[in-house]
Amino acid sequence: KKGSSRSRPPTVAKTPAWLDVSKEELEKTIMKLHDTGLPTSRIGLTLRDQYGVPSTKLVLGKSMTGFMKENKALPDIPEDLGNLMRKALHVRKHIKANKKDVHNKRALQLTENKIRRLVKYYHDSGRLAPDWTYSPETAEILIS
Repeated sequence: KKGSSRSRPPTVAKTPAWLDVSKEELEKTIMKLHDTGLPTSRIGLTLRDQYGVPSTKLVLGKSMTGFMKENKALPDIPEDLGNLMRKALHVRKHIKANKKDVHNKRALQLTENKIRRLVKYYHDSGRLAPDWTYSPETAEILIS
């Protein structure tokens, strides 16, 4: 009755025949891109756009994060959490300069709540230390 509209990845289970990148080449390329300082999402976009790799999961047999974890190359703070913290810092700086901007005060509340929910998820999954908490002061130090 309500429908099931959502984004679904392609149901392809094996690497395409036209893909000429081997698993070892892809691993070296990922680590080379990581050493240049790119986050995992940008590595995936670079692989797609410049190297013609539609999905690293099909070639490697594991996700990009799983591969990075295996090679001990994951950052201390997950990328999505870092991006949200960066957004909250920018909004907080804007509010400090524009005290009457109530709409962005609400946006800051929503963003920081999303951060807290994500931190809770990462605590449960073991990605973040159990005693790690979000505060704007520590976020500014971590992000800068």
